[in-house]
Amino acid sequence: MASIATPPQDPTGPMAEAWWREHSLATNLGVIGALLGALSIYAITDGGFGLYLQRVFDGFSSGVLYGATALALVLVFKATKVINFGQGAMATFGAYLAYTCVNNLGFPIVPAILVAMVASAVMAGGIERALVRPFDPNNHLAILLVTLGVYIALSALTILIWGSNPHGFPNLISDGSTSYIGIAGARLYYEDILEAVVVAVFVLAIVLLLSRTRLGLAMRCVASSVESARLLGINVGRSVQVSWALAAAAGTLAACLSAPSTFIQPGFMDNVLLYAFAAATLGGLDSIVGSVFAGVLVGIATSLLTAYVPAFGAEFGSGVAFLLIVIVLQIKPAGLFGRHVMERV
Repeated sequence: MASIATPPQDPTGPMAEAWWREHSLATNLGVIGALLGALSIYAITDGGFGLYLQRVFDGFSSGVLYGATALALVLVFKATKVINFGQGAMATFGAYLAYTCVNNLGFPIVPAILVAMVASAVMAGGIERALVRPFDPNNHLAILLVTLGVYIALSALTILIWGSNPHGFPNLISDGSTSYIGIAGARLYYEDILEAVVVAVFVLAIVLLLSRTRLGLAMRCVASSVESARLLGINVGRSVQVSWALAAAAGTLAACLSAPSTFIQPGFMDNVLLYAFAAATLGGLDSIVGSVFAGVLVGIATSLLTAYVPAFGAEFGSGVAFLLIVIVLQIKPAGLFGRHVMERV
């Protein structure tokens, strides 16, 4: 039996994968922790603990939304091995559906978001059935082009239906923008706490679905190998369709939680999607929990770097996300929580 201190003799076996996952994750988390720790010490020394804590709170609230959007990307990638470039437009469309339910139909905000999530899931299921399923699942380029087409079409449809003018979006809590907990001079808003709880509950529901149900087992089998899933008699198309539906619901939730901090307008989720790409890359494109955890890391890191590193500046946040994507792809392509796949050659 292989020792935990040395890699197993068979480099392609499940024990080797587990060994590489455990040791690589510990090493990378240690490096990230050391870097954030050093930056934190500098930040506290430079501006005081209260300002530093406020930056962390701000980064955490943004990171939760990045993680929720990254979750949507991961769900589709696990099923198709393709990044859904239409995710931002789908999330924006879902947020507009919630806005219509509130503004035109008089729905309370929570039921409006739930209705929008269900409607987005149905729409995504229809998109998968009509536009994605006709292609071979292994034809990744064709599916990628379809997602780009979905982005263009939904963006145009959003403008056609709702116009291009920005609109306000209500908070989950009526006074969410003013009520907070004071900690060492920093403000942790109740709205941010509620958003984190909502995202955590949604992630837990997804994890339980994938781990405790037959449908989840089928989806995991398809994510592992489409050919093996077919041999086992699994309906591959239905599993992929459910993945698209869940991803659309996650994206709509993220968009509705992001909208109160800005105006809802066509394309407003595109900037969030860039940070979500960074989170999905960092956490691992095949890890659901890892993507959300990495989203929080990206949010905090971006908040601290743009605030305390003069070379970046507040307007360079998207540049930080892009640099993070490049660095992770160069050093750790599988991400922090991604599977280390080894093949015989």
